[in-house]
Amino acid sequence: MSRMRKIVDPLDTQGVASDGARIEHSAARNFVVGLDIGTTKICAIVAEVHSDATMTVVGIGRAPSEGLNRGVVVNIEKTVNSIREAIDKAQQQSGVAIEEVIVGIAGDHIQSFQTTGIISISNPNREISRHDVNRLLEETRNIALPADRRILHIIPQDYIIDGQDGIKEPVGMSGIRMEARVHVVTGLVTAAQNIYRCVERVGLRVRDLVLEPIASSYSVLDDEEKEIGVALIDIGGGTTDIAIFEEGIIRHTAVFGIAGRQVTDDIRKGLGILAKEAERVKREYGNTFAAGLTYDDIFMIPGVGGRKPMEFTKSMLCQIIQPRMEELLEFAYAEIRRSGYIERLSAGVVLTGGGSLLRGTEDLASEIFGLPVKIGIPVGCGQDGLAPEIENPQFATGIGLIRYGVRHEQYLTLHDLEATTTTNGASANTAPIQSSIPNTEEESFDDEPMIEEAAINGQYERITVFDRMKSFFQEL
Repeated sequence: MSRMRKIVDPLDTQGVASDGARIEHSAARNFVVGLDIGTTKICAIVAEVHSDATMTVVGIGRAPSEGLNRGVVVNIEKTVNSIREAIDKAQQQSGVAIEEVIVGIAGDHIQSFQTTGIISISNPNREISRHDVNRLLEETRNIALPADRRILHIIPQDYIIDGQDGIKEPVGMSGIRMEARVHVVTGLVTAAQNIYRCVERVGLRVRDLVLEPIASSYSVLDDEEKEIGVALIDIGGGTTDIAIFEEGIIRHTAVFGIAGRQVTDDIRKGLGILAKEAERVKREYGNTFAAGLTYDDIFMIPGVGGRKPMEFTKSMLCQIIQPRMEELLEFAYAEIRRSGYIERLSAGVVLTGGGSLLRGTEDLASEIFGLPVKIGIPVGCGQDGLAPEIENPQFATGIGLIRYGVRHEQYLTLHDLEATTTTNGASANTAPIQSSIPNTEEESFDDEPMIEEAAINGQYERITVFDRMKSFFQEL
């Protein structure tokens, strides 16, 4: 979760003593901010987390994204400006000053694969400790990677102790030899660098960097779906993200660069109209499934440069949209088949992301996959605050980043108002802010807490995201 402080209204006299000093309130509050840096939009969502781990969305900031292509930053300045606009809107709506964010990463540079690691248990009583599990997961990182790639996540699949497989939680068990099968997600170092650089130029710190399909799964999938087998397909503006779950564990991830923007481009070229007009037409009249068209209505598009308006029908528009959406879904189907889990998805497929909002997408996907399909709506934000506004698939990643932070307790406790200030406006609280950022490379999707410590000289020391990135860059 994100560190932030409450914005104090200079005209607000509440909490001000007679001598002009600011009174510090005792009510502590926890906040988290998710920053979804997408190809077509950038969205910042602020949520307050309550003592019972429920949360209330208190601020949403959105801005058009013009500096990314297929999920990768291609223009630093434009991306910085878009992030700043989204953050400013979120701060204004929520009334808190944002200092740290949990950021999503995607792009067709993301790759994943399975690998294994093995260690011996050296404890005299042969009892496996958390330190042993950390050693094993660290061992799985010792794999040969190209110099331009680094590990983003290591996700344990299961553990094998003395030949006994299928073990989900080995701590406390006895054994001599322990192995782990893990799912490794990697990305380009430069892609991560550019995201960090953009966020830091806005004056923020990156609390954590999370693969976007993993984040989305936190907001639109429930535990039962993950247990019996489900494929999540997040159709964004520049990329489509896939995450496959079975037995409560993420088994496969993939990202490819066919998404909503390609549909918009097809409409723009096919109808000979401007990009912004193509996006509007897609949202208002678009349909991906010709068999589902009840009425072939006619709609008008304003002419360009004083020309006469143009007249089109919904069926004409569908003939442009459907082939591209079929290509996208067939590509996703091929990726799921390649994973080997196509026959084990008892819960079927969940579609989310802004691209899933196109009419007929659910029906078209059902025909292509031959599996149950539903549209995933973000859940878990209660009924208060801005909950109705975020119950939309386009907010799946942003809400997922927040729920990821809540799950792993990545937040700091803050007070309603800034610490006591003096009459001349100088803050009396000048102690440096301490940051404690967990290591999220080893990720578990069961009910156990995330592994977030490394054993060094027999003691546990917390590793920061900045330490990991610094070491990545030094290795270059």
